[in-house]
Amino acid sequence: MTEIAKKRPEFRNINAFKDLPGYRWPLAAIVSGMHRISGMLIFILLPFVIWLFDTSLSSEISFARFTSVFTEGAGFLPGWSIKLVALGLIWAYLHHLIAGVRHLYFDVSHETTKSRGRRTAVATLVLSLGLTVILGAKLFGLY
Repeated sequence: MTEIAKKRPEFRNINAFKDLPGYRWPLAAIVSGMHRISGMLIFILLPFVIWLFDTSLSSEISFARFTSVFTEGAGFLPGWSIKLVALGLIWAYLHHLIAGVRHLYFDVSHETTKSRGRRTAVATLVLSLGLTVILGAKLFGLY
């Protein structure tokens, strides 16, 4: 190496505030991180899901109360905010399911390449966000 050649930077201690914001994550890493976030979101909202399931199946009166929460709201929360939480839960479930199938495919096939990882990451995002938009349109009464 000559004196003129530029020396590559060495990272021994990574500063999360200084170094990580400039790091460009590959799309496959972003999808993998979103898979973890969606799993955490599903876990945190599990009491909400159990409440939804319980109130929707207990009786006709509780089902009417269940459906009115989405239109009229509950307490100080308006109905649209509860629909947004439900939409977040829909996205989390769909993304977690599709990304989980993607991870299982790579575990079984052992055909992991950079280009295949990027293509399946794009497919995961398109499928999960597309299905979320379709189900969100139904949730908000657009069709």
